[in-house]
Amino acid sequence: MDGAGESRLGGGDGHGSVGVQIRQTRRLPDFLQSVNLKYVKLGYHYLISNLLTLCLLPLAVVISVQASQTNPDDLRHLWIHLQYNLVSIITCSAILVFGLTVYVMTRPRPVYLVDFSCYLPPDHLKAPFSRFMDHSRLTGDFEDSALEFQRKILERSGLGEDTYVPEGMHHVPPRISMAAAREEAEQVMFGALDSLFANANVNPKEIGILVVNCSLFNPTPSLSAMIVNKYKLRGNIRSYNLGGMGCSAGVIAVDLAKDMLLVHRKTYAVVVSTENITQNWYFGNNKAMLIPNCLFRVGGSAVLLSNKSSDKRRSKYRLSHVVRTHRGADDKAFRCVYQEQDDTGRTGVSLSKDLMAIAGETLKTNITTLGPLVLPISEQILFFTTLVVKKLFNGKVKPYIPDFKLAFEHFCIHAGGRAVIDELEKNLQLSPVHVEASRMTLHRFGNTSSSSIWYELAYIESKGRMRRGNRVWQIAFGSGFKCNSAVWEALRNVKPSKNSPWEDCIDKYPVTLSY
Repeated sequence: MDGAGESRLGGGDGHGSVGVQIRQTRRLPDFLQSVNLKYVKLGYHYLISNLLTLCLLPLAVVISVQASQTNPDDLRHLWIHLQYNLVSIITCSAILVFGLTVYVMTRPRPVYLVDFSCYLPPDHLKAPFSRFMDHSRLTGDFEDSALEFQRKILERSGLGEDTYVPEGMHHVPPRISMAAAREEAEQVMFGALDSLFANANVNPKEIGILVVNCSLFNPTPSLSAMIVNKYKLRGNIRSYNLGGMGCSAGVIAVDLAKDMLLVHRKTYAVVVSTENITQNWYFGNNKAMLIPNCLFRVGGSAVLLSNKSSDKRRSKYRLSHVVRTHRGADDKAFRCVYQEQDDTGRTGVSLSKDLMAIAGETLKTNITTLGPLVLPISEQILFFTTLVVKKLFNGKVKPYIPDFKLAFEHFCIHAGGRAVIDELEKNLQLSPVHVEASRMTLHRFGNTSSSSIWYELAYIESKGRMRRGNRVWQIAFGSGFKCNSAVWEALRNVKPSKNSPWEDCIDKYPVTLSY
């Protein structure tokens, strides 16, 4: 019963026995200890967070008492004193006005997220496990061992039966032409943009900045040029096309758009994030290159950003911080996600066995920069104190892991795979509800690369969990190796936009996952 045990001490002379029953409770002290520690930490957090208020309260009381004892003679003497120090007052006022003017002129202009949209592919592009394996077998390119490996990866991946692959991969043999790849790109990008422009009620000609990121498909003309042509965007639009930057490129694109919005006043920026599968499917037997076949699926997002103060009222979020970490100088990190040819000349993306360890180190560097920007002072003090003790006194002291749940209400962890989500849940000490959006996105849509963090944000909105003032942490990992973070603050109680990718299935989630 709750870990309790019993033992009896007794003796007898054959006529009877006298026993003393001892109940040993094993779990209760540990439970009480953890509860006490939790409340002690919570009390410490509230104390430090409100320390300034607690210090100013006695001062406010003293000032109030003194003010209540002031009579008209005291006020008259104060006025006379100020008249004799008119020059000092004017000087101080001028300095104050100048300082306020400089602050207003130089402070960064806020960047608002007006709305965003995620592409929902048609049902005929769904790829249940059975169809996936049948088509893989019918291509004739995979050995039996490679087919079995893909089957095991699928079963343990965290993907569900309703993910999507592009039209060309549903044909036998697969259509992997340039035309098919362009068709996939157009369907995803234009599908997301059509929904975005309709929901935000924005004329495409109002867009002043366009940033598109797609890692593996970079045709000529570019993907950004395809969008300009489709929507007849204005001739002086500032368009950018980011390629080869991996699954974290969505945050990089937002960062670039933010920088452009800080320079160009009163305009809109659109960020389109996608990946293209058609020409990047691996048809060989190298197991390190087969994993992306099992994880990556069709998806894309379009985000509308604005620096117009008039858009604040209708916007969903305000961008608070973007922190980017790049470990490309390290050879292992550089090659852990690497596009290359196998021994037979077939091209694919190879995933290194060191990937998770490198991702952990990169995340550590990223949160070291992000922490001081978002964590409450109570957590920063604990982290700094532990660091000093470790450096000066005892090297065996475990580093303190800040409680990021005190800084964020919601987490959008890149749905790169089950292992990525598991590792971050463990290392950041998150609860299952904090990683629910990531796990359910992986299950419903698979790894949609840089757009996955937007499917996750759409999930949180569809569940009705986003409240005014809530903070969201988007974390993305990508080749190079990179870890990028974006922090958003909700400006209102956010409801899902029309044509949300979760609109037809949100009531089924969360589902129970069995690996």
